Amino acid sequence: MLGIHAQDTKHHIGAFRTSKRFSVIGCAGFEAHRRKGMTPSHELHPVLRWGVLLWLLVWAPVYVKAWGWQNMVHLCDVGAIIACIGIWMQIPLLFSSQAVGFLLVGVLWGLDVGWRLLTGHHLVGGTDYMWDTRYPLWIRLLSTFHLGLPLVLLWAMRIMGYDRRALALQSVIAAVLLIFSRFLSPALNINYAFQDPLFHRAWGPAPVHLAVIYSGMLALLYWPTHVLLVRLFAVPGGAK
Repeated sequence: MLGIHAQDTKHHIGAFRTSKRFSVIGCAGFEAHRRKGMTPSHELHPVLRWGVLLWLLVWAPVYVKAWGWQNMVHLCDVGAIIACIGIWMQIPLLFSSQAVGFLLVGVLWGLDVGWRLLTGHHLVGGTDYMWDTRYPLWIRLLSTFHLGLPLVLLWAMRIMGYDRRALALQSVIAAVLLIFSRFLSPALNINYAFQDPLFHRAWGPAPVHLAVIYSGMLALLYWPTHVLLVRLFAVPGGAK
């Protein structure tokens, strides 16, 4: 009886292991199939693509004429151009990079404008130009793209996904624009290349100040946004 039980026991253990192995393989296959089905591969809606293209063709020339070409060196303005091109050409890396650089900035911009409307004072600053009556109201209202573009970017990433290389690309774009801004007029303080936005002071010589501003961008804006987007959106089809 012992031999029979031992033999039966061995048979049952073997069957259990085989069943478990097939179960694991089956689950892995199902998971791979599920992930494949979830991989974004859809094209962006024509309304979205044509909408951002037409908006860009109107906004960019008006902005340059009203504020001057140097204004277009701002990270948010360069970002708007890159984002629109990325959406029009359906390149996730381009519009994903601007999601990294734009989402939190758009939130801060909206909070500052809202705080100014409610209290008469700025919360963080940077939106003073919205109350500059030397410029027509309709031109100033074009800056509300700070609120609309983040929603468009989220829509695009929901359809095509978030490219994980976006953080690296946006970091390079920010570094180049920040250095270039240092060669412009200090009075403009483009991208806070001469004074920081909170304490309105310079942090030592140019290299030190630029390093402080750049580090703040990476640590407070870009990295947290990247981590959030990685959790929220899948990888675009074909992206590594």
